[in-house]
Amino acid sequence: MSTVDFGAFIAELATQSGQAILPFFRAHHATEDKSLGGVFDPVTEADRAGENVMRHLIKRSFPAHGVLGEEFGNENIDAEYVWVLDPIDGTRAFISGIPVWGTLIGLTRGGVPVYGMMHQPFTGERYSGDGRQARYEGPNGPRVLRTRQITNLSEATLMTTSPALFKGAEAEAYARVESQVRLPRYGCDCYAYCMLAAGHVDLVIEAGLKPYDIVALIPIIEGAGGIVTSWDGGSAAGGGTVIAAGNKTLHQAALSLLAG
Repeated sequence: MSTVDFGAFIAELATQSGQAILPFFRAHHATEDKSLGGVFDPVTEADRAGENVMRHLIKRSFPAHGVLGEEFGNENIDAEYVWVLDPIDGTRAFISGIPVWGTLIGLTRGGVPVYGMMHQPFTGERYSGDGRQARYEGPNGPRVLRTRQITNLSEATLMTTSPALFKGAEAEAYARVESQVRLPRYGCDCYAYCMLAAGHVDLVIEAGLKPYDIVALIPIIEGAGGIVTSWDGGSAAGGGTVIAAGNKTLHQAALSLLAG
């Protein structure tokens, strides 16, 4: 398949999933709790509709590819190419009517993230990357994404979904970094990583992520010149504790504080 065709296919995944999801946004719909008594973990009809559309398109076009999705589990994940899908990253924002959620479409080859897109159908924005370059398409017109080159924590803006999601030693480690930055901000889920790639914030630190929360975002951040790893400096593709930074200097400074 040619590069042009591949790009068109990714765009079609975004368009079709957006059309399935958007009618549910700021509308009355049922919400279920997947947590089974733990921290509230909502899922909606929109989540399922969006993932169903993408799975159907992938199976029709690439039957030998695998799929790892949030709502319907894993299929053929030992394949060379595996699509990693999160139809609505930021479901809490979605059900609250706040447009800081997005559809994450990631592709791995041999377990390595090679392409990612975050699509926000309500705002009409798409952030994409292949690890070498990252691009934005939206109301402000298309442009190449580049991270901001802030190297001092004292000048940095840090984002996390919520400090309340860190527990025990992880909470203490996060607090050490937050205490050193100029501006901490909360919320935004996948949007925070895209703001990092676009050069508006400098650090994103989170814990408890699943692969579908981060795989699509890795090629975007790296393509924009940033770095994203686990807290021990390894690959972030498996989820867990994740840190993203606009550059290696800032990344290392934050890693050192996380390590204590």
